[in-house]
Parts: sequence; structure tokens; C-alpha cells
Amino acid sequence: MIRSITEALARKRSELGRKEKGFTLIELLVVVIIIGILAAIAIPIFLGQQDSAKDGGVKSDLATAKIAVVSYFTDGATVAPTFDAAAGTGLAKYGFAKSDNTLSIAFKTPAPAASGTAFCIDGVSKSSGATKFRITDSTGVTAGVCP
Repeated sequence: MIRSITEALARKRSELGRKEKGFTLIELLVVVIIIGILAAIAIPIFLGQQDSAKDGGVKSDLATAKIAVVSYFTDGATVAPTFDAAAGTGLAKYGFAKSDNTLSIAFKTPAPAASGTAFCIDGVSKSSGATKFRITDSTGVTAGVCP
């Protein structure tokens, strides 16, 4: 009797062992390779999106700086403004605050125009290429630096 029970259990275990199958090493390697390929495609695209966002932040900062500079000169100022938020003479009271994506902003005044004060503002992005942009009193944001 014990022998028949033991044989029945052995048969049942051998049947279960044959039914349980896992992934082979080749199947697992194929999955890992596919994940690696997808990561190789997605990571550069993600980094490019970050750089675009940082460049967009600088463009926004330059547009805000232009409005602040025009307000500054409209109040009757005759000297170049500063972008230092800590200084009381800066453009903070005119609504300008540099974002974290902007590496630097510099005010440059070319020869005064006949009608008003001409100016140019440079901005440098914290993107991987440290992209440079400029804005003048008469134009919008463009790539490059002030002359």
C-alpha cells in the first residue's frame, strides 16, 4: 500500500515537473537587448527635450528683461540697468527675475538711437551647448550675441 502511494506521488511529481516550463536563456537575452535598444533611443530624445526647455527659459527671461528695461528707461533712468537681484538698483522692482535655466544675462548698449535708447541684451542657456540668445529694443529673441 505504501509502495503504491509512493509510486503515485512520484508519477504526479514527474508530471508537474514536465508541465512547469520557464524562459530560456536566449529568450531572456532577447528581452534585455530589446530594452537596451529602446533605452538607447529614448535617452537622447529625453536629453534633447531638457535642452529645449532650458533654451525656452532663457528666451522667456530675455522677453521679461526687455519689458523691465523699457520700464526702467521710461522712469527716466539714464544709466545702464543691472540684472543683480540683490542690488537695490536692479531690475527686480520692474518684474525681472532670472530663472534657474539661465546661466547669465548681460545688458549691452550700442550707440544711442535718434529716437530713444537703443539696447541689446545677451542671454546664455544652461543647456548642454550653452546656447546664446539676444534681444534688442526693436527685435524679438534671436540666436546669437549682441554686436
